[in-house]
Amino acid sequence: MNLTSQRPRLIDLHPAPADISALVRAGMERRPRQLPAWLLYDAEGSRLFEAICEQPEYSLTRTEVALLETSAASIAAVLGPPAPVMLEFGAGNDRKAGPLLEALKPPAYLALDISRSALETTCASIQAAHPATSVLGVCCDYNALAELPALPELAGRRRLGFYPGSSIGNFDPAEARALLSQFRRLLGPGGLLLIGIDQPKAVQRLEAAYDDAAGASAAFALNLLNRLNRDLDGDFDPHGFRYRARWQPEHSRIAMALVSQRQQTVRLAGGRWTFAAGEELISEYSVKYSPEAFLTLAAEARWRPLGRWSDAAGDLSLHLLGQTGAAQADST
Repeated sequence: MNLTSQRPRLIDLHPAPADISALVRAGMERRPRQLPAWLLYDAEGSRLFEAICEQPEYSLTRTEVALLETSAASIAAVLGPPAPVMLEFGAGNDRKAGPLLEALKPPAYLALDISRSALETTCASIQAAHPATSVLGVCCDYNALAELPALPELAGRRRLGFYPGSSIGNFDPAEARALLSQFRRLLGPGGLLLIGIDQPKAVQRLEAAYDDAAGASAAFALNLLNRLNRDLDGDFDPHGFRYRARWQPEHSRIAMALVSQRQQTVRLAGGRWTFAAGEELISEYSVKYSPEAFLTLAAEARWRPLGRWSDAAGDLSLHLLGQTGAAQADST
């Protein structure tokens, strides 16, 4: 196969509408009500998230991109040859994967994301920049993916999972452990994981990052209601909710919520749901982990540390993990 002539391929394993409706109904029964964070990422949600990343209050993306640019060669040295196949979970854009692809020169790059539009854009951009790498996209909920597609590019090759953006923070600790175990299963024996972790910092700074002055974060959350109306026969009135982001120190997390401004009943996913005035619909959590707390969580999912890289201010760190009981990566 002549990889220099490859075009990115896309496999669509997006959850069926009936499955999405069931997830939403279960989320509406929770207290507080909470929907899967990936529902935020339709085409408009993906666009709005990119706008959030450009806001001055939101430094996570800029910090992580800069850290990857300065650390990619060191990460590649720890991994050693041969270059692994690279799998990115939540591949929203090419800015973070780019430095690793330059340093590793993997034979194949597999992007997994729930947003088809974001996936198509990312894969096309990466393929153009890295013509010798076979680029594939899988539109899916990787948290619930039973198995990876049977692809010749994956056969017999070591796999490196890449999970940037501190997205593990969108899950509570039990869910995060389950997701880390899911990554172990998808990456297979000897698979490795490089994961970005946003660390605790001043409360004022955290709350500003998730409720920026320009209103990009609020628009992102409120767009969820538009998606629910469009895709799940909802009748939310977006003007009946306001966005709020608050630090919850007891959970070391930011809670992002749409707060009902009055008592109201909405139709959604074949049911009717009443909100009291002031009641929250959680759109997303963002848990912040110290390096020690994250490694404890990772160990519970049978991952062990192989390397850590951090920015000078200690805002964010990249952790390279190997599987407990698996052969270590060559660190010489």
